[in-house]
Amino acid sequence: MSAAALLPILALLSSLLAAVVIFALPETSHRLRTLVNLLAALLKLGIVAVMTWGVLQGIDFSVSFNMLPGVRFMLRADALAMLFAGLSALLWLFTTIYAVGYLEDSPNRSRFFGFFSLCVASTMGIALAGNLFTFFLFYEMLTLSTYPLVVHRGTEKALQAGRNYIVYTLGGGVVLLLGIAWLHGLAGDLAFRETGHFQGADPALHGQLTLIFILLIAGLGVKAGMFPVHGWLPQAMVAPAPVSALLHAVAVVKAGAFGIVRVVYDVYGIDFAFALGLLQPLAWLAAFTILYGSVRALTQIDLKRRLAFSTISQVSYIILGVTLFGPIGTVGGLVHLLHQGIMKITLFFCAGNYAETLGVHRVDELDGAGARMPATSAAFTLAVLGMIGVPPLAGFVSKWMLGTGALAASMDWVIVVLLISSLLNAAYFLPIVYRLWFSPVVAPWPVERRWGRLETSAWLFWPPLITTLMLVLVGLLAATAYSPLSWARLIVVRMYLP
Repeated sequence: MSAAALLPILALLSSLLAAVVIFALPETSHRLRTLVNLLAALLKLGIVAVMTWGVLQGIDFSVSFNMLPGVRFMLRADALAMLFAGLSALLWLFTTIYAVGYLEDSPNRSRFFGFFSLCVASTMGIALAGNLFTFFLFYEMLTLSTYPLVVHRGTEKALQAGRNYIVYTLGGGVVLLLGIAWLHGLAGDLAFRETGHFQGADPALHGQLTLIFILLIAGLGVKAGMFPVHGWLPQAMVAPAPVSALLHAVAVVKAGAFGIVRVVYDVYGIDFAFALGLLQPLAWLAAFTILYGSVRALTQIDLKRRLAFSTISQVSYIILGVTLFGPIGTVGGLVHLLHQGIMKITLFFCAGNYAETLGVHRVDELDGAGARMPATSAAFTLAVLGMIGVPPLAGFVSKWMLGTGALAASMDWVIVVLLISSLLNAAYFLPIVYRLWFSPVVAPWPVERRWGRLETSAWLFWPPLITTLMLVLVGLLAATAYSPLSWARLIVVRMYLP
């Protein structure tokens, strides 16, 4: 096996083997478990970096073999795969560091970090999947590996959230499998490829292909948090903050959105999907989800639930970009996949810091927290401004590309959706910023802990500051050759404008 074929396998094994080792470790082996976690995260990041450089140079990283007659297991690294794989590998490192500190005194850490590693292996498999069959295997592995993380605390509320999560996601998986099986019976085992497979398809098949498309999008839309199958997401916020960060920024919701991009572009082909009239209804649904999530966020008092409804809104920006039927909108949607991940993980890190340091979980308990935790609150503020779309932060770049893409596609109504959404973002985020910096402390913190000179544990202090620096730099340096925006443009030029 060549090195180019071996690297995708190693990218998976780096976290799969780590999971096996961590499960086998005694609960008391704190330092060894932390060492395994960090080494695996660094190894994966190194492998992904090498593969990203190779894809840029035109090297083909792929491996496949037959699992069943007519069904292949296939891993392949293309430019789109590396966008998602890079996001997963980079943010896994920061989430691992954060989780070590967050769960410092918690029980069942070997179980937690074992499933945590399986979750990231699943995400990497989704990114590198070369066909729908392989994608589905890892997509369902992600469901099963994240369930123990959602119910980790073991409370009745956590168990109820876990039941809700598994019903939604396994139900979505069944719908997705039905669509994949129907498509396989119609066209065989279809590898992901630029321009899709159905350009010039027999018109007699258009009705079936339309129904299959609906099944695929419905199944993927569950994890993407699209209306009306989003209900699991706010309830899952009972999970620890590192899990929330993983669900919202790295793994689950991004897996759904990424799958929709693959189906539209690499299975159906954007031109064929447009010709079938499938993009316009998907655009309307994405736009409604954007506004619905923002409106629901306005009324949430629990901080993490407010962030959850914000995620429901923000992830649909990615799907909206896919539907704009033009290269500029596609660039905006793809770059938002990464930008939203950086901004949202920062917000969840900060929410976790308030919870662990001050015992604060509600928006109305944050009065004066900026003075007590200025670094965390500054990070939260910058991430909020990015979400709103204030230049020159990451969110502004995404929304600018989406807006110009909408104009180029003569979909002017999308501009109205983006403007209303940004105003709603400001309406539910800025009151939190006001409370942090301008409201006086009116009562003692529910549970205050101190860690020497830093405002919180060093494990919790540094990850949100680093991700905040990232969201500033990817905005300021968006025009440079190696920015996420440039990589999204590379994807569009190389894969979707042949």
